[in-house]
Amino acid sequence: MPHADRNLAHAVDPGRGVIAATMQAQSMQERLIVGLDLPTVREAEQVVRELDGVVSFYKIGYQLAFAGGLDFARELASGGTKIFLDMKLLDIDHTVAKGVENIVKMGMTMLTIHAYPKAMRAAVEAARGSELCLLAVSVLTSMDEQDMIDVGYEYDPHTLVLRRSEQALHAGMGGIVCSAAEAEAVRRIVGPDMAVVTPGIRPAGSDHDDQKRVVTPVQAIRNGASHLVVARPIVAASDRRAAAQAILDEMRSA
Repeated sequence: MPHADRNLAHAVDPGRGVIAATMQAQSMQERLIVGLDLPTVREAEQVVRELDGVVSFYKIGYQLAFAGGLDFARELASGGTKIFLDMKLLDIDHTVAKGVENIVKMGMTMLTIHAYPKAMRAAVEAARGSELCLLAVSVLTSMDEQDMIDVGYEYDPHTLVLRRSEQALHAGMGGIVCSAAEAEAVRRIVGPDMAVVTPGIRPAGSDHDDQKRVVTPVQAIRNGASHLVVARPIVAASDRRAAAQAILDEMRSA
């Protein structure tokens, strides 16, 4: 797709949402997403209170979603907080579409779909007319080449990320979730307008935990990431506010 045509498709394609359309004008605060990977809503509420004024964008995934986190997500969204609902949907087309339709009603900002072409097309059609930004999950940042072999893929992680980025672009998705190590190559494929959301972010010198393809905040921004997802380095810090501010400072230094 020629560059001009891709920009036109972006302008009219609701699967891309308002996030992708305006990401270049966003401040670093709007580009930092804190993962509320916590066992209870009460603990998540405490994190949000501590980060008030520093963070305005949160990710809610399986752990919190299944502990009352979906209602919490609605509550935060109704108050103007941006929510990235990390559900990684994958099912038959009808089921994916119906799930997306209900998530649109929740007022979420971002939603993840596994980057299977049929699932992505169903999700894009279901989100038509909404502001929901659909993100294609390429390859989980906890997976390396051996993990790919173990599950039967013929591609190494980097190759599969690029292949799925092309498929997400053609499906009309709003962005890609990938390791920041692959963000530069992904950005060359999807162009300047789509969101490139990078988990597995770790400040220099921090523990990698179970992540295998990790990158620092500075590297991620320089590689073309539009949004950085950070959970444990902030949520598990003794001073969460200071930890978040330090990461924002790193991002700005890029």
